[in-house]
Amino acid sequence: MAPVPGSGLAKGLAVTLRTMTRKSVTEQYPDALPDLPPRTRGVIGLFEENCTVCMLCARECPDWCIYIDSHKETVPPAAPGGRERSRNVLDRFAIDFSLCMYCGICIEVCPFDALFWSPEFEYAETDIHELTHERDKLRAWMWTVPAPPALDAGAEEPKEIAAARKTAEKLAAAQAQAARDPEPEVGES
Repeated sequence: MAPVPGSGLAKGLAVTLRTMTRKSVTEQYPDALPDLPPRTRGVIGLFEENCTVCMLCARECPDWCIYIDSHKETVPPAAPGGRERSRNVLDRFAIDFSLCMYCGICIEVCPFDALFWSPEFEYAETDIHELTHERDKLRAWMWTVPAPPALDAGAEEPKEIAAARKTAEKLAAAQAQAARDPEPEVGES
């Protein structure tokens, strides 16, 4: 069936009339903070303890807005007779938010979960040069990162947890069996 001429115009006018009759709602921002969605991309928080200075985030950043400096330190051997190891120590971790396009690639490529999205969005500065935030500021934002959402009720248990649980159950069963079956004394047959 062919559409009635002007039906599209009538639908559009109906939407306009419905919108015109509603009262507009304006949130007074500084007084009332907005209710943000759980996955809001505000700023990037750094969990410094997990950072191994692998530089993946800086290499993958399309804007080159992540600056990392480090040095190598020698770690004594863990056991006597072992060899000394060297490890990277983080000296500087900074993100220039005047260049950042909030794509999240750095967070996705981090293999050690050192970078997270924080819902903080109030970090405006009067000078563009002050939008380069160093690791102490990024670390402070880390504590505003919300906890991850709970797993779905019908979701499958992660295989690592399932394997650990099965091992613990086998160990408990073996200990219970050993408690029930005392070992024969020497000389008994």
